[in-house]
Amino acid sequence: MTLFLRPHSFFLKKGSLLTIFLMVQLTFSQNTSITISGDSKTPSEFFAELEDKSNYTFFYLDDWIEDLEIKENFVDASISEILDTILSGTTLNFYLLEEEKRVFLLQNTVVYDQLPPSFYQQNDSMASVQIASESRGNLPPPTFYNDEVSQTAQKLPVVRIGRADEQNLKSTYQLSGKVINAQTGAPIPDLAIRVRGSGRVAVTNEQGEYELVLPAGYNLISTSAMGIRDSEREIIMYNNGTLDLQLQESLEQLQEVVVEADAVSNVEDAVSGSEEISSEESKDIPLVLGERNILEVAKALPGISSAGEGATGLNVRGGKTDQNLVLLDDAVIYNPTHFFGIFQALNPFTTEKVNIYKGAPPVEFGGRLSSVLDIETKNGDTEKISGEGSIGPVTGNLALEFPIKKDTSSLVVGARGAYADWILKALDEESLNNSEASFFDGIIKYHHKFSENSEIRGTAYYSKDNFSITSDSLYNYSNRLGSVRWAHKLNEKSTGVLTASNSNYNFGIDYEGEGNSNFELDYTINESELRYKLNTRLNETHTLDYGLSAKYYGVEPGNVEPKGPNSNVERISIDKEQALEGALFIGDEFKVSEKLLLNVGARYAFYAAMGEATQNTYQEGAPRSESTVQDTISYDSGEFIKTYGGPEARVSARYLFTPDFSVKASFNNSYQFIHTLSNNTTVSPIDTWKLSDLNIKPQKGYQATFGFFKNLNDNMYELSLEGYYKQMDDVLDFKTGADLLLNENVETEVLQGEGKAYGVEFLLKKNRGDFNGWLSYTYSRSKYRFDGDTSEERINNGEFFPSNFDKPHDLSVIANYKFTRRYSVSMNFVYQTGRPITYPVGTFRFNNADYVTFSDRNKFRIPDYYRLDLGINIEGNHKKNKLAHSFITIQVYNVLGRNNPYSVFFVTEDGEVKALQSSIFGVPIPSITYNFKF
Repeated sequence: MTLFLRPHSFFLKKGSLLTIFLMVQLTFSQNTSITISGDSKTPSEFFAELEDKSNYTFFYLDDWIEDLEIKENFVDASISEILDTILSGTTLNFYLLEEEKRVFLLQNTVVYDQLPPSFYQQNDSMASVQIASESRGNLPPPTFYNDEVSQTAQKLPVVRIGRADEQNLKSTYQLSGKVINAQTGAPIPDLAIRVRGSGRVAVTNEQGEYELVLPAGYNLISTSAMGIRDSEREIIMYNNGTLDLQLQESLEQLQEVVVEADAVSNVEDAVSGSEEISSEESKDIPLVLGERNILEVAKALPGISSAGEGATGLNVRGGKTDQNLVLLDDAVIYNPTHFFGIFQALNPFTTEKVNIYKGAPPVEFGGRLSSVLDIETKNGDTEKISGEGSIGPVTGNLALEFPIKKDTSSLVVGARGAYADWILKALDEESLNNSEASFFDGIIKYHHKFSENSEIRGTAYYSKDNFSITSDSLYNYSNRLGSVRWAHKLNEKSTGVLTASNSNYNFGIDYEGEGNSNFELDYTINESELRYKLNTRLNETHTLDYGLSAKYYGVEPGNVEPKGPNSNVERISIDKEQALEGALFIGDEFKVSEKLLLNVGARYAFYAAMGEATQNTYQEGAPRSESTVQDTISYDSGEFIKTYGGPEARVSARYLFTPDFSVKASFNNSYQFIHTLSNNTTVSPIDTWKLSDLNIKPQKGYQATFGFFKNLNDNMYELSLEGYYKQMDDVLDFKTGADLLLNENVETEVLQGEGKAYGVEFLLKKNRGDFNGWLSYTYSRSKYRFDGDTSEERINNGEFFPSNFDKPHDLSVIANYKFTRRYSVSMNFVYQTGRPITYPVGTFRFNNADYVTFSDRNKFRIPDYYRLDLGINIEGNHKKNKLAHSFITIQVYNVLGRNNPYSVFFVTEDGEVKALQSSIFGVPIPSITYNFKF
């Protein structure tokens, strides 16, 4: 390598490496003493005087030193002491040739005067050279840069970051900074910053800030975001440093916009078994009566199903419906469906997305065994009034967004109503002519941003259903909830979120029959929670989540009041139940290496059932009944009846083989202190919730998972295969013919046993293109065992039997094809193994009476379920200036007219036992829905 030197400048050309320095060792003499003052001198004047007084010749470029501020005064100082002082805090280093009396100022880098033996066998275009370990120890290689490599499209100057320190060299350095819009000066959030040739990606936060770990030496980074012109920058990392970017807006007219902010999250995240569904994903999926239903879309994902068509609740990985924690803006919603599960109780136009955690959930969530469904409402538009709505054959939806203060606060208001009574009256069935079925729901969300470091959000929601299938009873149920969430930044490393919420679920029966038996029944469960969660980024490898939560339950198990002055129904009131539930939690996302990421967390859950109440104790070894009551204990108001609790683990690990292929594993355990009481095959709106107490233990669950995750064709396709095994203890079931509603001693009807579930989940998803959608398949089993001390407390002689929702094979296909920007078609196909059922297998005669004998519990199955839905989507024209954008969906639910059985039951006619089946939709159901947006 040839070196050309002249005073005040030097140049490095390809193929050279300062060979002139190879013969010289740095042995600077400390005998020269210099007295010099930096006051009132420009940098050029200072260096000129330093040259005169030291007899050294300096080599540098003038623009390197023009920003130096030299204020120090030196007395009898060596030249190295002077240079160390004035160059400290800058990106300049220096190199001294004592014998030649020369000083070279260096920008960012340092001079290495030893080369490895293999240097001359390396390619000239190399970005760095590995220094021999015997000559430099285990230090990382020095950085060399070839000017001819710089060929970026925009030809921006190379950026050098940091000042090399030969005593503290590292293999990687941290780059941070802020990205702003060059036109407006506003920060640019959600900008992806990628490092070419590696899987390193950073995304800017709401303030436009980013942090990125880069290898030492040469790097090429690219930036991309919606509405921002793509750019590339060449960076040479010598040390930690900052780089602020000013980017130009992109005004190109795009054929198609694809948002991929989380394109590789399915591979890179440590948490497995998690899914995210946006409300927009339900837009083109054909469902019953044209209704968008984000919960119905969730059933098309692997590991999630329901007991049957029109069944309320989800069964996740073999768990019961009550084992799911469903949250709407951090508040629990106990029944998120309308009309027996056919419609969701969520306005699709105010719903942003739902995050589903089937495996180890985030450490702040607890209280359920199977899953967490975290539903988030969108924030309103802070610039202009906008809205979205639809008119269908059964429901009308409307959502409006109002800016309260521009760029600061907004309000979202949503409302839905049903007018389904006309369908029941139009059916050719006289018994349904007087039937009633209606519902409505409404939501309000206020969002206010105080500053870049503080914001608050408040949500209020209410829904109500009324239905009457018979002429004498009117059923109703309602959800009411509210939540307030304050998010604030404590410092540069820590943020906090304080959440307060209240939830209320109520159902009632208004009975008016013949005679004097009219009554009104009501049931209520209410809970309030306060939670504080903090997030602290300790360093590049550790990010902590920690906090605490406290919850209060109040349950009114049922009250009956006579209706009317002539009713002879007695007043009944079951004692109120109360309990406290709390948790302490901490989690750490630990980046062990670029390939290995751990997410480790621990919770301690605490629960206490409280008085005022009375509790029975029963004789040991005998079945619980009124005849085996041993004692009745009274508890004062606020007195603890029974406490439960224990530690919960959350452990997830991800190993990244390549940037688009990873393996994940997880383990978690949890407690559940609240249960549903139902002896129906499927969930009913009038199922009651029961708190753990002296006689009913909390449920406990343990789950382990292992899976492979792969992205293909530049993240166009997602492929995953994941297996799980779940163990459950003290799950509830009920004795045959159990009487649950208004039962003061409901523990006499309850059995507690164990369950197990296992399965394999497969998902293939195409994320973009004219043809997109996904295929999911699940093979799973869900079994339970109840083996009590007596025959009355055993089911199937204490052997495992399939649960009511055990469906080994579950296949779903969602497909959309876009012909043009305005016209598309969609398909939804579902196949499931028929659910288990108990059949009568014979009859016998005893004391001149006929009796039926039944098979083992759930030994047989109803016919398999399959259904095909088709839809056509017609977008309105795309003119810019028009009142509203509209689109029409034409859909046919159950195109094949499959008479899928909802349930099978048995009747005795003329001395014979006959099997009958009921279906929800046995014929094709067409619908047309008009949607608009402004």
